[in-house]
Amino acid sequence: MENPEALLQAQLQPWYVAIADPASAQEKVLRQLIQIYAQTRYGRDHHAAQVDSSSAFREAFPVLGYPEYLPMIRRVMEGDLDLLLSEPPVGWAITRGTTEGESKFIPMTPTDLQMRVSAGRAILNYAAETRQFDLFAGVNLNLNFPSTVGHITVAGREIAYGYSSGIYTRFVSEKTPVRSVPSQEEIDQLGGGKTKQDWNARFELAYQKCREENVTLVGGVAPTALKFGTYLHKTHGVYPKDLWTIKIMTLGSIPGINTRYAPSLRAMYGNVSIREIYGTTEGMFGQQKDTIRAWVPNYDLFFFEIETRNGIKMLHEMRPGETGSLIVSTPILPRYKIGDLIMAYRSPYFRCIGRDRWWTPYYHLWKEISTFNLNRL
Repeated sequence: MENPEALLQAQLQPWYVAIADPASAQEKVLRQLIQIYAQTRYGRDHHAAQVDSSSAFREAFPVLGYPEYLPMIRRVMEGDLDLLLSEPPVGWAITRGTTEGESKFIPMTPTDLQMRVSAGRAILNYAAETRQFDLFAGVNLNLNFPSTVGHITVAGREIAYGYSSGIYTRFVSEKTPVRSVPSQEEIDQLGGGKTKQDWNARFELAYQKCREENVTLVGGVAPTALKFGTYLHKTHGVYPKDLWTIKIMTLGSIPGINTRYAPSLRAMYGNVSIREIYGTTEGMFGQQKDTIRAWVPNYDLFFFEIETRNGIKMLHEMRPGETGSLIVSTPILPRYKIGDLIMAYRSPYFRCIGRDRWWTPYYHLWKEISTFNLNRL
């Protein structure tokens, strides 16, 4: 990789600047988003062009969850693009299934897709921090969901849809030094099934493609990484640590990756560094910055609010120990209540402790006590 430090700094410096002054960063992001919203009918209906502050934004735009956005998303899928989009969609991200049993569909525009390259920040920051640039001489063991599982016709154009984890991996591989094996295209060719047989086929593909490779990275969904380790031992009699010297795993999808899942991951993958990412179908919102076991928001990309028992305020205004329901504004969705419960630690560190349910704080507390973690960073 030619001049790796310069490349890493170009990717990471905006994040560092935003972390140092989140209030200014969020004001800048809001101005950028308002310009995007003003180009949509939904934004014009809520007088986006007149919004000049975060308080005005709250007055003009309501907080909406996916059920409230769904009728508008369906109209976009039927071709009413400028209702929510300032640009034609280039793809659709789908969830692996919600609590209601149906996948969510989220459109992606070129601007939105470009922001998803932040999925690579955890690995890039680790390399910059440790100066282990030889990471990129190896490959990323790709255990992600397919990035393309089907096509829908929108405004006369056939557009692909797929799982966000696969889309993140494909785009990060195109825009950063991270090389993923198997390629996302090879995974996509196996289809979008979710049965045990489908996953066994993907795991076998990963084993066959990577067994002679220098695997230094593993990124993706934490439960899938655990299932792959189990599959490898059951089918081939080895664990990943027996095949490769893996240096770092960047994982997301579930709370407690660094605490209750870390022992199982290290038993299978060796003495690896684990960096948590906080990403959803709607965007890549944060990632672990250092050895402190919590993620740091992408203040330079998204606008973050939090709904607490005392009302709505900015995410960066949370006090240590405070919890609240995350509201995020993306280029597609203004003031979107994502349904995750966030706990603040000392600035700028946060954890997602689960879905926004009344019992989540109690379940989180029980897990922290049972693992002897006790909310330690």
